[in-house]
Amino acid sequence: MGKTLSIARSELILGGQKSGKSRRAEVLAQDWLAQSASHRAVMVATAQPWDEEIRQRISRHQADRAQRLPGMTTVEEPLKLAEAIQTHSQRDTLIVVDCLTLWLTNCLMPTDAPLSTDTAASTTPSTPQEFMKNQPQALIQQGRVALLLEAIKQAPGPLVLVGNEIGLGVIPMGREVRAFVDALGLLNQSLAAVCQRVTLMAAGLPLSLKEPA
Repeated sequence: MGKTLSIARSELILGGQKSGKSRRAEVLAQDWLAQSASHRAVMVATAQPWDEEIRQRISRHQADRAQRLPGMTTVEEPLKLAEAIQTHSQRDTLIVVDCLTLWLTNCLMPTDAPLSTDTAASTTPSTPQEFMKNQPQALIQQGRVALLLEAIKQAPGPLVLVGNEIGLGVIPMGREVRAFVDALGLLNQSLAAVCQRVTLMAAGLPLSLKEPA
């Protein structure tokens, strides 16, 4: 990624773990900041410090990002992603959202939600449709996705959205995990439809799936 990258109105970057997706987003932000002294960059981070390992990972990412991109501001927003984009998006401001997978997890499995005591097999969702229908959080998430898609379409400044592609491996054993993989796949499809550019990262290399018309 030595050369300057072109910046689309909106770019969805997908990939597996350590595929280089966050690094590409940072390079795009770096190039944006270098284009003009009036340009700004905002990172919307969706991770929540569930445990000590996640807290350490967040701290490490913050320290690394501060060294690589001292001009980037970080905003933590685990749930209200559309509102964060609406608040911070300006013509001179590039927004990086990292990452959409954790955001979906926060929406569907909030840490403060009570655990269900009903263990009957008949209540366990076996399809993404049931997963979305049977969970109150899922209904809220559907509304949040609609708001997010509209915020992406209406954003005055460039957006870079980072998410995971987790549907390429073995089919998970658990019903809930399979339903989450399907829900994430549907989210990625919806985002890809509204984003101007879609990039798949593998081994640090970008594969263009969709380019601006």
